[in-house]
Amino acid sequence: MALSKLLPQVNAGVSEHVEQINLATFGLKLPGVPAVIGPYSYSSVDANLSQTLFSFESIERFRAARTAEQAAQLTYNDVLDVVTLAVGNAYLHVIAASSRIEAQQAQVRNARTLYDQALDEGQAGTAPRIDLTRTEVQLHTEEYNLSVSRNNFDVAKLDLSRAIGLPLGQEFNLTDQLPYSEINPPTVDDALKLAYRSRNDLRATLDSEKAAAQSLSAAKGERFPVIAANADYGDIGTTFGHSHGDFTFQAGVNIPIFTGGRIKGDITQAEAQLRQRKAEAENVRGQIDYDVRTAFLNLNAAKEQVEVAKQSVALANESLARSKDRFTSGVTDTVEVVQAEQALSSANDQYITSLYNHSLAKLSLARALGVARTSYEQYLGGK
Repeated sequence: MALSKLLPQVNAGVSEHVEQINLATFGLKLPGVPAVIGPYSYSSVDANLSQTLFSFESIERFRAARTAEQAAQLTYNDVLDVVTLAVGNAYLHVIAASSRIEAQQAQVRNARTLYDQALDEGQAGTAPRIDLTRTEVQLHTEEYNLSVSRNNFDVAKLDLSRAIGLPLGQEFNLTDQLPYSEINPPTVDDALKLAYRSRNDLRATLDSEKAAAQSLSAAKGERFPVIAANADYGDIGTTFGHSHGDFTFQAGVNIPIFTGGRIKGDITQAEAQLRQRKAEAENVRGQIDYDVRTAFLNLNAAKEQVEVAKQSVALANESLARSKDRFTSGVTDTVEVVQAEQALSSANDQYITSLYNHSLAKLSLARALGVARTSYEQYLGGK
């Protein structure tokens, strides 16, 4: 629409006129002239061309509209980045839920092995009945936890299906996993510079600020003269075989002298919009600084949690192995073994959670830097 005000406006038409006039309607009674004239007809074809030769206001409004279009495209790209973050989060959640199932299945196998051993010793009379009961309770507990893990996995798959827009009821399986991998992120200062260059939300707000400044310039341009021209050419006659051309041409300058404060009101409104856009841009800058620094903190914390959780799993496995050996040797009862299995289950859950948090922290860092889509492999794959 803004561009159309700068382009020539051309209209053309062909018409056939048939008229009849009753002079009495106009209060005319002329001697020798019939009261009713007609019907009579004539044909015409005409074309009209109008062009604004110069309008500073229209030029600035066109520039503002073009900049606003660029801002809208950047906003759309930012929405795609948010979608990437949402889908990646749902994907990581499915992987974490799948890993919990695998860990819980191992716990069930351990509990069943312990139960079978206690059953054999109970039947042989070498172990008390309480050991068999205790291991059976532990087996049922681990089977219950496995059922919960499977349900959580199915729910996570539904969340991922909704996030990526699969048809309702569509079954799917994940073929790729996202293993733990280290990354070498830039320094905080370099990351902030990259984010200020890459974040589509900041670029969109800056373009919106620029568009608001151009709209303010257009509002001030309403005080400038407007130069316009208009030309009209037609061919008219009783028939096209008995017609003659006619034309008009006009050119003029329109200078606003008194507009009742309308231009002043437009300028005030444009200034207010510009101040608002500047405030929005500053707010986005502050949000980017917060996002980048928070992502670095979460990434460092997640890395430390992975290392601690890995050590905890190793120690829990070692403790469970020793407890089983002691139980087999008759040195201890099943209480120690069950407690060691519970400790291993807790350690595995912490390890899986730490891996999920680490991958999510990398995804959040990619989003904070504005490279969630363009550099996914570099910031998530550890390449």
